Amino acid sequence: MGVEIWNRKYRYEGSNGLPADKTIEDTWRRVAKAAAAVEKEQKEWEKKFFDILSGYRFLPGGRILSNAGTARAAVTMFNCYVMNKIDDSIEGIFDVVKDSAVTQKQGGGVGFDFSTIRPVNSHIKGCEAKSSGPISFMQVLDSTCRTIMSAGQRRGAQMAVMRCDHPDIQEFITAKRGNANLHMFNLSVAVTDKFIEAVRKNKDWDLVFEGKVHKTVKAIELWELIMKSTYDYAEPGFILIDRVNQMNNMYYCENISATNPCGEQPLPPYGACLLGSVNLTRFVSNPFTPKAKIDFKGIEETVRTAVRFLDNIIEISGYPLEKQKEEAQKKRRMGIGITGLADLFMFMRTRYGSPESIKLAAEIMKTITYASYGASVELGKEKGVFPLFDKDKYPKGKFISSLPKELRNEIAKHGLRNSHLISIAPTGTISLFAGNISSGVEPVFAMTYDRKIRNTTEHDVSVVEVSDYAYRMYAQHKNDGKSKLPDYFVTADNVTPEEHVKIQAELQKYVDSSISKTINIPTDYAYDKFKNIYMFAWEHGLKGCTTFRPSDKMTGILTKKDDGQKKPEQKTLDIPRPKELEGTTYKIKTPLSPDALYLTINDIIEEGTGRRRPYELFINTKNLQHLSWIVAMTRLISAVFRKEPDPSFLVDELKSIYDPNGGYFSEGKYIPSLAADIGLVVEKHLTKIGMIKKNGNGNGNGTQPVPAEKPKKGAGKIEANKFMICPQCNDKSLYYQENCLKCLSCGYSKCG
Repeated sequence: MGVEIWNRKYRYEGSNGLPADKTIEDTWRRVAKAAAAVEKEQKEWEKKFFDILSGYRFLPGGRILSNAGTARAAVTMFNCYVMNKIDDSIEGIFDVVKDSAVTQKQGGGVGFDFSTIRPVNSHIKGCEAKSSGPISFMQVLDSTCRTIMSAGQRRGAQMAVMRCDHPDIQEFITAKRGNANLHMFNLSVAVTDKFIEAVRKNKDWDLVFEGKVHKTVKAIELWELIMKSTYDYAEPGFILIDRVNQMNNMYYCENISATNPCGEQPLPPYGACLLGSVNLTRFVSNPFTPKAKIDFKGIEETVRTAVRFLDNIIEISGYPLEKQKEEAQKKRRMGIGITGLADLFMFMRTRYGSPESIKLAAEIMKTITYASYGASVELGKEKGVFPLFDKDKYPKGKFISSLPKELRNEIAKHGLRNSHLISIAPTGTISLFAGNISSGVEPVFAMTYDRKIRNTTEHDVSVVEVSDYAYRMYAQHKNDGKSKLPDYFVTADNVTPEEHVKIQAELQKYVDSSISKTINIPTDYAYDKFKNIYMFAWEHGLKGCTTFRPSDKMTGILTKKDDGQKKPEQKTLDIPRPKELEGTTYKIKTPLSPDALYLTINDIIEEGTGRRRPYELFINTKNLQHLSWIVAMTRLISAVFRKEPDPSFLVDELKSIYDPNGGYFSEGKYIPSLAADIGLVVEKHLTKIGMIKKNGNGNGNGTQPVPAEKPKKGAGKIEANKFMICPQCNDKSLYYQENCLKCLSCGYSKCG
């Protein structure tokens, strides 16, 4: 498995006179040599870097493995960025669109704060028009992201953040429901302490923009909207933004309002995250025995070398934008994290989520954090402190104040090389590369599973069984492969939500940035208990909280368990056309043509129910440019109207079509294609005749079919599987972990 990942992701093919990687060892040597190039004692540090890399003790971010020491000098080795503050003007918005496109093209995921854009229907001075609001411009960025293949390797990942007091927050929360728009975004609400207190005391909550109150709602009702959406749709995420800024080491010169796509790096405008993880599975002796022991000294030594390694990457990396380079070099942020925590627990015969595991996790993280800060102090003495270090203000930061007194004194006296040092990031692919160790701080999702391995071509694949690293080591330890697993071998669905939060909270005490972690929720978990998880997270000092509960509301993605019963055959309609039909004609005017399109939908009245339903669709226009596909589309849509009992699915299918040449604005809303515009008209008509109802988010996003009759009590209970359908290989192997959708079968990851 590691070789397959290396071949596909990290192996350099060679170019411009630089040799190709023939072995994995060649890759480690290439990366070590590149990182040591800025050192005076290059050979000495190349060997030290090679030792921690080739021993799999330290796993740098995948972009470093792919790009360090290659001819791809322009491609960034930073994993992700937060874009500049979005100015509330058409020029400011499209400056950010351009900058994000450049950033994603070179391989970086991006985060945005949309709270700075005025709400929908606000007055625009000078042109006597109404604003289209943040959601419409999110659609522009969504469309942009779809067209950019990051560095030729992966689609861009994006995070959209909005404050809980923005007037459009309700529309933001429900923006992705029931349609394919904005699916290139993860959504998160920036939640303030003031809002939490308003919820707890059942107070009113003002929705404000630039000091003006646009609307007042009950705080508990907005809270319920967030909670119900997360319960049913797994979004939005939950960023405790006040705590982020209160605990920020650079509190005196920056304000954070957004994070990177997976949430482990809250960053200022133009901020970037440089990531690497300590592989904890390499630091346990005598696993699965009473003599099992963690090599804390080895962890410290590895971390000290890793700090220097990542600091050098800041110097050799390319940057998409000059301002991103300036930001990186003024603060020299990095994020050293951990991976293999769940496997380490099993090595130590400790159940994930138990009090013993929480104590052990804290001791490990404390060791890494103190070693990182100590190494940065020493590096600052040698190479200079980061330029924005303030000897009076930096040591007074809340996180720095939690460090041991001796270390605080050293920082106050000498300064340090890096403003931030710790972040626990997703490690999905890199953990597979290292032998399928447990990913990041997550519990093991499955001890064994099948995975497709590509042989020569995309269609030439083999299916192999893949097992967790600790699971394999235990089989070797028992030397029979048949022994029953001890009770400390647990998977994600055996860990309670409270245990997830407690581990994350204990780790957060020693993390100066944040943590990418998913709390897996059983499908049948009660909603009232679910809501308590988020208050529990706030009370326990988390900076953010992400949950995932498989739900039948996420149609088209989730799979249902086969109960063995024969499913009723779906009936189709076959209604002969009457001589006369009543209908409605709609006008579509686009900037694509000077001539309008006139779209007519004729309806039929169902016998017995008197219910109106669409029967046929026609489009007329003087412009013959698109005649053939318009005729084809009208005939296909008409056929669906006549045969399909519930044709409402057509709306989302049409609205999700994106024109590669770009879309256009119509009535203050971004339309990704002419086909999508037709979809909006069909949606309008089906809503008018009562066949669908709107989700009520104010932007026309999302539809729900209206049932023909009320279902009988107790009928149709849906029990969703924890796996979903992968969009790449179509296997039922997609799951949610580390704030990201991943596929066990083919290795697909939404986050790259």
